[in-house]
Amino acid sequence: MNEHVFTLAGATLTALPSGALWWADERMLTVSDLHLGKSERIARRGGAMLPPYEVDATLHRLAEDIARTDPATVLCLGDSFDDLTAAENLSEAHALQITRLQAGRRWIWAEGNHDPGPADLGGAHVAEYRLGPLAFRHIATAATGEISGHYHPKAAIRGQARPAFLCDADRVIMPAYGAYTGGLRSDSDVLQRLMAPSAIAILTGHRALAIPMPRSRGKAA
Repeated sequence: MNEHVFTLAGATLTALPSGALWWADERMLTVSDLHLGKSERIARRGGAMLPPYEVDATLHRLAEDIARTDPATVLCLGDSFDDLTAAENLSEAHALQITRLQAGRRWIWAEGNHDPGPADLGGAHVAEYRLGPLAFRHIATAATGEISGHYHPKAAIRGQARPAFLCDADRVIMPAYGAYTGGLRSDSDVLQRLMAPSAIAILTGHRALAIPMPRSRGKAA
């Protein structure tokens, strides 16, 4: 199997190799930190001229996950756009792609620290979302049954770092889903403080691979 199945607060969840999270019992697909429009935002602010393909790549991967799972609900867990202007500057073609992905299902935009949720696209807008035993929000608060994003966690195996879910008995921190997003290594102080010593990292890529969460020796958990 290419995905990794685990439980949180009694809910059975599946980490997909793409970095999306699937909750089969609720038919809900969650993605975090798409950061659509990052190349446009960097160029607008006088930075490097990056190839403007990250929106296509991210939406293509999301379309594949939606086709595979056929969710009733899609939850975008904050920082869906790199900033509010990036959302406003979304091309007509990309806006149409999102509209097509939304068709026939509930779509929820959660607020992130980069954006308050795109106002001109369809879907519901929430600060956080609760369903059953789980609470979904952009930034972790260390609550039990919490699923969050924000930190773009990565974990290394054989010297190669890959975006990763971080999971312990109380919470999940999701990897960034966007094509141009960077990441924070799992041995960073903030992630070591948030995650229990028993935490695992589920690496994304060709398959979702679960390993003990890499930590720096001598640093507090």
